[in-house]
Amino acid sequence: MPHDEFGEVDRTAYRQLVRRLSSEDPGEIEGIELDPSCGRRLVNPQAGLSVDAIGPRSTDMTMPPVPRMDSAELSAELCELYWMALCRDVPFTRLTESDVARAAADDLTKLSDYRAVRQNGRVTPGLLFRGDTPGDHAGPYLSQFLWRDIQFGTYRFVQRQDTVRPNQDYMTTFGTYLKVQRGWNRTLAASERDQENRRYLYSPRALAHWLHFDGGPSPAKAFFHAGLILDSLDMPVDAGNPYVDSTVQHGFSTFGTPHLLALVTEVANRALRAVWYQKWFVHRRMRPEVFGARVHQRLTGGRAYEFIDREVLESDAVDRVFSKWGSYLLPQAFPEGSPMHPSYGAGHGTAAAAAATVLKAWFDETAVLDNPIQANEDGTALVPYEGQDAGRLTVGGELNKLAANVGIGRNIAGVHWRTDWTESAKLGESLAIQLLREQKAWFKEPHWFTVTRFDGTTVRF
Repeated sequence: MPHDEFGEVDRTAYRQLVRRLSSEDPGEIEGIELDPSCGRRLVNPQAGLSVDAIGPRSTDMTMPPVPRMDSAELSAELCELYWMALCRDVPFTRLTESDVARAAADDLTKLSDYRAVRQNGRVTPGLLFRGDTPGDHAGPYLSQFLWRDIQFGTYRFVQRQDTVRPNQDYMTTFGTYLKVQRGWNRTLAASERDQENRRYLYSPRALAHWLHFDGGPSPAKAFFHAGLILDSLDMPVDAGNPYVDSTVQHGFSTFGTPHLLALVTEVANRALRAVWYQKWFVHRRMRPEVFGARVHQRLTGGRAYEFIDREVLESDAVDRVFSKWGSYLLPQAFPEGSPMHPSYGAGHGTAAAAAATVLKAWFDETAVLDNPIQANEDGTALVPYEGQDAGRLTVGGELNKLAANVGIGRNIAGVHWRTDWTESAKLGESLAIQLLREQKAWFKEPHWFTVTRFDGTTVRF
C-alpha cells in the first residue's frame, strides 16, 4: 500500500482496504487500490469467506487478540526474532555451544514476559527457539521427518534441499525496506540459490529457505511426506482403526493409506481457509518487519513512538543487529520480506497443526522411531543421533516437533511472531478434531480416534 517516508501506511488507503474487505463483495475487493509502484498482488483475501459442506465454518472459529504493541510480551517476541536473525547460520548441532546462542538464551531469560519454554526458570541454548509441545524438547532440533528418505511407490526421495549462502539477509537498509512496503517485487535470484550442492536441512537459514518455497504445492507437504515415511516403516496405527486386529481384510479407500493422505491435504486446506478469515477480516496484524522499522525510527530519532516497550529498545540483540547491518531493522531471510497477507494467524502454522493432528489420530503416537538421525554440521550427510534421549523419539513427539519446525521456521525467516504460531496451532488442531468427528458418520466401520493435543491432554472421539 502507499507509505510515507517514515514507512507509515497512508491512512486513507488503509481505510479503503478495510471498507472493501468488509463489504465481502468480490467486485469491491477486486477494486482495492495499491501503491502505483506495487508489483505484487494480495494473497487470496476471499478464501476466508468460503463455506465447506462439513467441518467448522471459517467465520465461526476464533483466535484471541494479539499482544498489544506497547506490551512486554510483544517486546519479548520481537527480541526473539532479532536473536533468530543473528543465529540463522549457527548449525543446529552447535546451538548448545555457540556464543551467540548462549547470549540469546541469557538475554531472553531476562525478559519479563517471554513466553517460551524454560528450564528451572531459564532459557537454555538447548531449548532455544523450540516449541512447547510434548516431545518438542527431545532429540535434535528438527523432526526426523525432515531427514528420513521418502518412499513414494517405487520412487525413493532423499531429502537434500537447495541451499542459500550464509550471511545472506535482506531489508537491512531503510530505503530497501520502504520499497518492499510499497510492493517492490524482489525475488530470490538464481545466483543467490545453490541448486547444485543440495544439503540436508542443517541450520536455521536452511530451514527458512525450505519454508520459503514449500507454500506453492501446499504447506502440508512435510506432513504428506511424514505419512509416506510412517507407512513405509510399517508403523502401528491407532488402536481405534477398525482393521487393526482383522485377519480377513485391511483398509484402503477407508482407513488405509489413500484415505490418510487425502485427509492430510484436505484438512490443511480447510485450515488455510479458516486462518485466512482471521487474517483478513478480524485481526490484520502487522508483520514483524513493520514493528522492527518502528524500533529503527525510534532509536535513530526519526519518530518518537513512545509506546514501544523499553525491553526491546535495550536488548543486546538490537545492538548486535545494528553493529552487523548498520540499522535497527529486523533482517529478513527473504528478499521480498513478508508475504502479501497479514501476519496473524500463520497459514503454515495452522495447516501444520491440522495435518499433524490427523497423523497423530491415525498412528500409534507412543511408537518409537528407531535409529534416529540428524544432519551433520554442514548438511552434507546424515549421521546417527546418539543423545541420551535417542530412545525416546516417538511418532507423536516427532509430529509435534514437525509442526513446530514449520511454524517457528517461518519466525526464523522474520515473517511471523511467536504467537502467530502458538495460537495458530490451537486453531488448526481444533479444526482437525472437529472435522474428524463430523466425518465419523460417513463410514460403516466402527472406529474411534485418540489424539494427544498440543497441551498434553488426550481426547478420544
